[in-house]
Amino acid sequence: MAQVTSQTALHINQIHNTLLGGAEEWSKAYGISATVPASGIYRCIGCGDEITSNKGDKFPPQNRHQHADQKAEVLWQLIVKTQTKG
Repeated sequence: MAQVTSQTALHINQIHNTLLGGAEEWSKAYGISATVPASGIYRCIGCGDEITSNKGDKFPPQNRHQHADQKAEVLWQLIVKTQTKG
C-alpha cells in the first residue's frame, strides 16, 4: 500500500474518475512489458508490490518481477496518478 506522511498527504487529491481520466484508466490491468499509459504508482494484482512508472515506458519484464506462486499473474493497476508536464 502506498504510504504518505501527514505533510505529504496535503499534496494528495482524491478525485472523481472523470477529472483525470475515465474509470478504465483506474481499473484496467496491464501485463508484463506493456506500455505505461500514465505516470504514477502501480500495484501488482498478483502480489501487492508497488512500482513507480513513467508514461511511455514499459512495465517490468517477467525476469524483473516474479512471484513465488507461479499461478499468480503479474498484472499492474494504477493506484496513484502523478501530475506531470509534457
